[in-house]
Amino acid sequence: QVHLEESGGGLVQSGGSLRLSCAASGGIFSNYVMGWFRQAPGKEREFVAAITWSGDSSYYADSVKGRFTISRDNAKNTVSLQMDSLQPEDTAVYYCAADERGIVPDFGSWGQGTQVTVSS
Repeated sequence: QVHLEESGGGLVQSGGSLRLSCAASGGIFSNYVMGWFRQAPGKEREFVAAITWSGDSSYYADSVKGRFTISRDNAKNTVSLQMDSLQPEDTAVYYCAADERGIVPDFGSWGQGTQVTVSS
């Protein structure tokens, strides 16, 4: 399994921006579809965005479409999530995930998460 480590979380005011990064190690990065998920207090973990192996296709939850952008750099083994126009409802722990099979409901590898807090 690939090891994933997120960074870039923090506290931001409503309307602000943050950029999350996820560094992968221990696997061939380009073999993995990468995704971002989030879990807010008292809620189930939910899909945020995903990007295919070469980065030619990306997918977003309706709640973040137009505000968040996922990207990857296969040379640096990283995937990023640019988050703009953040709202208090975006407050959650954000997780990076990877899977060789594709965009599946049960990604096989997960990071430990990074907290994003949006104040109103």
